[in-house]
Amino acid sequence: MEDHPLSYTDPTALTAHRAPSVPLTSAATLELVLSSLDDDKAEDVVQIDLKGKSAMADTMVVASGRSTRQVAAMAQKLMDRLKETFRLTARVEGKDTGDWVLIDTGDVVVHLFRPEVREFYQLEKMWQDIGRSGV
Repeated sequence: MEDHPLSYTDPTALTAHRAPSVPLTSAATLELVLSSLDDDKAEDVVQIDLKGKSAMADTMVVASGRSTRQVAAMAQKLMDRLKETFRLTARVEGKDTGDWVLIDTGDVVVHLFRPEVREFYQLEKMWQDIGRSGV
């Protein structure tokens, strides 16, 4: 039988289509996010439970980096880890500037800030107050 160049299968191409190594759940995603931020020395990490408060996600995570470079690097590493672990390509905004990066994984929304920008917007305060009555 004659060899056909189009019939060649690259074994490395098959690894890109394998199943995720960990089942994609809200809890597993949150665990990976928190672990990644801890590994990358994120500061003032706050997690906000959005269940029953918003349909957009189960949890919001807010964290700070010391500089635009650290914020952008934390975002990139988190996106790489999500892709490697869950085969998940998260939506991201703001990575090029590094002042405020939003990463939307579906169940977990991550906001990474420079400290000055975080203080200005006070995003976690706004979300933590939602759902409280009589305040």
